[in-house]
Amino acid sequence: MGHLRHLRDFDHDNYKHWGYSMSHSRTSTASVDYETVDKAYLDKRKLKKGAAGWILLASLGVSYVISGDYAGWNFGLAAGGFGGMLVATILMAIMYTCMVLSIAELSSSLPTAGGGYSFARRAFGPWGGYITGTAILLEYAIAPAAIAIFIGGYVNELIGLNGPLVYAAFYALFVGIHLWGAGEALKIMMGITALAVIAIVVFAVGMLPHFSLGNLFDIQVNSSAVGASAFLPEGFIGIWGALPFAIWLFLAVEGVPLAAEEAGDPARDMPRGIITAMLVLLVFGACVLLLAPGGAGAAAMSEHAAPLVGALQAVYGIDSWAAGFVNLVGLAGLIASFFSIIYGYSRQTFALSRAGYLPRWLSVTGGRKVPFLALIVPGVIGFLLSLTGKGDLMITMAVFGATISYAMMTLAHILLRRREPELERPYRTPGGTLTSGVAFVLAIVAFLSTFVVSVEAALWSAVFYAVMLAYFGFYSRHHLVAQAPEEEFEAIALAERELSGEVATKGA
Repeated sequence: MGHLRHLRDFDHDNYKHWGYSMSHSRTSTASVDYETVDKAYLDKRKLKKGAAGWILLASLGVSYVISGDYAGWNFGLAAGGFGGMLVATILMAIMYTCMVLSIAELSSSLPTAGGGYSFARRAFGPWGGYITGTAILLEYAIAPAAIAIFIGGYVNELIGLNGPLVYAAFYALFVGIHLWGAGEALKIMMGITALAVIAIVVFAVGMLPHFSLGNLFDIQVNSSAVGASAFLPEGFIGIWGALPFAIWLFLAVEGVPLAAEEAGDPARDMPRGIITAMLVLLVFGACVLLLAPGGAGAAAMSEHAAPLVGALQAVYGIDSWAAGFVNLVGLAGLIASFFSIIYGYSRQTFALSRAGYLPRWLSVTGGRKVPFLALIVPGVIGFLLSLTGKGDLMITMAVFGATISYAMMTLAHILLRRREPELERPYRTPGGTLTSGVAFVLAIVAFLSTFVVSVEAALWSAVFYAVMLAYFGFYSRHHLVAQAPEEEFEAIALAERELSGEVATKGA
């Protein structure tokens, strides 16, 4: 039997062909109600196809994350010392690598702008899809607020200006560029990311001659902590405390599939793009984790607002050209992630809204095929959050949402492998469900670590979740859009299963 798996195959006639007529205005399942929409609804909610090839997708993956190399990760040194941060980073590198390999398969099979939400929707149904999509939205709406705060730190080092005006200026500028158009925005993002990569290379070359093993272990040992040593100055609990900041070295690479509907050939380009991005990020993460504290001392780097710049200043002087270059060009690293995560939250908001999980007006696209309200509304929310000035709190809240989505996505991979072995998979995850199983277990461990780092962040995240789940439970689950791509994926799969059952019955 043929399988209509890819978004380009979906149309109203195919939907009816598989036995699901759209003639009724409302249909229901056990847990949700569907409403049908006319062609004009989807015509007003279209993205620009073919805007991204695999190289641009790989650049997008690096861009999502690269700000984590410039600031934020170093708070893990304060939480667990170099040893705690090293162990945490190794664990999270394993988790992300396994997860990326799993997502590469899912994104080639289910290429929609919903990304992780669409994977979980297929595996768990509407509730599971919404829980996952909301977790991703929490991550992507809050991460730019943290990055805006770190941008303020770098700008302050350059010109002595920080605070709300800086945050507002960057939000306005880069949301505005995205409103210009997806293709244009992604190409600009690629250029900014290239500058950020150059700055990391300059940092690594400059710091390598000054690396000293002793500098890694200069944080005072907390003798009251269980297992405390020069390697683990905060003891074993320090590893738990460092996990959210180790995640910051890789956070948001999973957002590459959000560009699926704007990719030229998602079945081929998605796996190549996201895996290439992950390999680059592993190298960059190792460089900054070893060379910044190894050259300037872990204690000095543990709370520095701009650790790469601070490390170069420590060994070459405050006015050195290397420190000035990395500060100026390195600002591009923060900008790259800020810029690309704005893209990510807009596409996640767009997909959830188009399907009716969020207010439908958020998914309307203009003449440039850009979801302008999905760009602006979360941007305003993120700016307001940035006014707290608490970058570490924002990181932990973003990690709270991220780890929930990681657990759901990797579990979706396991379930779909078992339930739908016939699903077309242009790319298959090496190691299969063992790979996704490792990622799932580590995602649960990482989720629990957010409570160790900041109960406040976990509670605020839980409040956000409670509000969003209440909205879905009381309202939006009764107004889902039947023709949304993620819902049609499920409808076609259900039709195929029913037809297979009929054939089996007749054969018997």
